[in-house]
Amino acid sequence: MTKFANKTCVPCKSDTPPLGGEDLNALRRQAPEWEVVEEHHLRRRLRFKNFREALDFVNRVGELAEEQGHHPDVGFGWGYAEVTVWTHKIDGLTESDFIFAAKVDAL
Repeated sequence: MTKFANKTCVPCKSDTPPLGGEDLNALRRQAPEWEVVEEHHLRRRLRFKNFREALDFVNRVGELAEEQGHHPDVGFGWGYAEVTVWTHKIDGLTESDFIFAAKVDAL
């Protein structure tokens, strides 16, 4: 995922088709920590020692989201955070979702 972490999320057009088939599978193999759910979104649950570490991580994800203009759903609690990402404009996955996932992995 390192090559994706160096890229920037780019907005797609509303007529951009969501990833599927072999295109999606090729990217999926490069994101082993992320679950591809129904070919629609990526999800990763991360564990932390306590609430403070989870909160700090969530705040870093929030800053990253603003910087990239790509906004995931984020949930967290004591010792965990969960990040779910997809491209809302097309209601599916694009390369930018994998770029964002790689950047989350690098936090």
